[in-house]
Amino acid sequence: MTLSLTSTLARRLFITKQRLAGAKATSIIDVVRDINCLQIDPISAVARSHQLVLFSRLGNYDLDELDKLMWDERQLFEYWAHCASIVLTEDYPIFQRLMSEYPWSGRTLAWTKENDKLRRYVLAHIRKRGPVLSREFEEAGTHPKAWVSTGWTSGRNISRMIDILWIDGKIMVAGREGIQKQWDLSERVLPEWTPREKLSEREAVRRAAQRSLRALGVATPTQINFHFTRGRYPNLKQVLGELEKEKIISRVMLSRDVPAGRLYKNESSFKGDWYIHNDDIPLIDSLQNGAWSPRTTLLSPFDNLICDRKRTESLFNFYYRIEIYVPEKKRQYGYYVLPILHGDQLIGRVSPKMDREQNKLMVEAVYAEPNAPKNGKAVRQAIEELAEFLGADEIVYGEKMPSVWKKDLK
Repeated sequence: MTLSLTSTLARRLFITKQRLAGAKATSIIDVVRDINCLQIDPISAVARSHQLVLFSRLGNYDLDELDKLMWDERQLFEYWAHCASIVLTEDYPIFQRLMSEYPWSGRTLAWTKENDKLRRYVLAHIRKRGPVLSREFEEAGTHPKAWVSTGWTSGRNISRMIDILWIDGKIMVAGREGIQKQWDLSERVLPEWTPREKLSEREAVRRAAQRSLRALGVATPTQINFHFTRGRYPNLKQVLGELEKEKIISRVMLSRDVPAGRLYKNESSFKGDWYIHNDDIPLIDSLQNGAWSPRTTLLSPFDNLICDRKRTESLFNFYYRIEIYVPEKKRQYGYYVLPILHGDQLIGRVSPKMDREQNKLMVEAVYAEPNAPKNGKAVRQAIEELAEFLGADEIVYGEKMPSVWKKDLK
């Protein structure tokens, strides 16, 4: 029997699973267990993205607690998930399988083979002196064949080789100096209690697919594939079929319940196969019986709730693209824009910047979506919570703000 859900209930399930409804979370590790990973991005116009993702769920937490989990307790480590991310050490068997079978291009494999002397030099240097910063290496005497960058890498041979060794699981990030990574051998970074179970490809996909689906609430195979171990789900269709036969997951039929006066651009986006993990069906019943407890918060541009832009458009009718690489005069909303989650809707955007010299949070613009609530007090409170988290002494608003919220924000 196929379970039927409205789009509103699907959103509420998703938001609840993402720890963005109900009481704020109190544990960083519990949050990461539920959402699977924290995408890392170097831009810090407001704060680093992974810090903002945790702020949206925890409120004003202690950043030192995250460092303790990563560098002292080693319960978290950095690897490739959504993109470069922070992931759970307890999930190491899944990632170890990915490390052993990374789909390198023929060009990369050829370059690595031709530069085996460089590879051996990097590993020997780390073994002798690690943890080390990449800038501490010298290429003298290795005579590496040049790596021609396509634009996404620095083109430095050492940096490229370090990336390859990291993705292959030979080395790991052992610490950081600011945003600079310290590298060491994986066996010296991972704690003794790290699970070492060797997974088959099928078992790794089974585990990752369930983790992905549970974080999403309900999802299509395409959405599952885009989440957690993004793009690394070989034979996903067959795996989902097995999980369904074993009554671990179930099919879901979604129906659109359009709020008054609000039209969706893509009315066919709910067609096809949707799934739910059977362990989450009781939560559906709970939400239907009034357990929904909405909150208002600001989201990082790379937040797990909105990282799949097509899914965001489908479930929330909210079009979002980051404009960091758009020329300033062509930007519609701003350089680093945070969507506003209000209950089960994305109701607007805030374009903030943290002035660290003057210790001020500069809110350059605020935008409201059509049919956003006319009361802006919850938005103001969300901005004030962000300012408190950043340690800002003052919030300075620009002139760009919705007329319906201007009184509340000013």
